[in-house]
Amino acid sequence: MNSALPIVYIVDDDSAVRESLGWLVASANLETSAFASAEAFLKTYDRSRPACLVLDLRMPGMSGLELQERLVRDRVDVPTIIVTGYGEVPTAVRAMRAGAVDFLEKPYRDEQILACIRTSIWRDIRARTSAQRIQKLRSQVRDLTPRESQVMKRVVRGMANKQIASDLKVTEKTVEFHRGRVMKKFGIKSVAELVRIALITDKLAEEHGKHLV
Repeated sequence: MNSALPIVYIVDDDSAVRESLGWLVASANLETSAFASAEAFLKTYDRSRPACLVLDLRMPGMSGLELQERLVRDRVDVPTIIVTGYGEVPTAVRAMRAGAVDFLEKPYRDEQILACIRTSIWRDIRARTSAQRIQKLRSQVRDLTPRESQVMKRVVRGMANKQIASDLKVTEKTVEFHRGRVMKKFGIKSVAELVRIALITDKLAEEHGKHLV
């Protein structure tokens, strides 16, 4: 397990929710770790890794809000997305004041929660990433060719080489070549690491009003 890679923690007492959300997050090439209770999460949470916490509000034992407030007391700054099927405004306000980055009411749209997760992970990565590292990434991104950028975008979306080849109207060998070039330029070996880089570069692009990749 690479401690530099981001992880999405899911804490929800509903096994169906844990399974479906876990599958959704995994489809976005992000690692997940799911728990049925706040207590189980606390025993496993690794504060050395960039992370995002998707937290159900109502659970037996320690509630989602109680867990969030405990993390604040313990000075554990993990970006937290509160989800609930009840949508209580006073509770939502309390959660946001305690530091939640977002509050979503079930049922939420897949695109909506994925966007929140990416924003939350970026917030944690940015807090951990030095200005020097960001500058190096900018230089590496500028070194990509237009075709390498096209391939990179599609890889981090979870597209297979065959799908990318069809989309770009090139051969699979061409995709494999450019994919290998991208990995070499960033000095990485896994798609998970590429996703982490994409999260950073996407946010840098938003901040500067232009696409870096």
